[in-house]
Amino acid sequence: MLKTDIIHYLDQCELSLDDVKIDYNKGFYPMGALLKFPSVESFETAVRQTIQGRMYRLERVSPDEWEHKISLNGKAVLLQGVPRNAQVDDIERFLCGTNYEPPPFENFIRAGVPEPVRMVLVKFGSRTDATNAFIAKNKGFCLNNPVTVRVIQ
Repeated sequence: MLKTDIIHYLDQCELSLDDVKIDYNKGFYPMGALLKFPSVESFETAVRQTIQGRMYRLERVSPDEWEHKISLNGKAVLLQGVPRNAQVDDIERFLCGTNYEPPPFENFIRAGVPEPVRMVLVKFGSRTDATNAFIAKNKGFCLNNPVTVRVIQ
């Protein structure tokens, strides 16, 4: 789900992109979203909209949770399927032509079938650079392995 999907679903609540933070687990699967409403009335409007649609659960949390949640704001991409033997040079070669921030990249392994999947988080200076990298590099190859690219919001 994209931030814009949430904003359009709650169209009567006057939310902006900066008012939405996507909550990811350690494997970068979206688990939920934190919303910062401009007023109590706006929150009550959102509650009424979700009750009508019965699709989502809305609950209040403390403002501290909002402050502690790190948001990448669409300025990072997740490379999935990077070969386990790929070095930093190989990843940089794959990203050639994009405006990524220099290493170190965040690397981690996620369980997969039939073997674990290596994932690499790459940060960019702007949303536009990250989106351009997604468009140019999604379904590309690194050391003859297909790599899927996802923009992390």
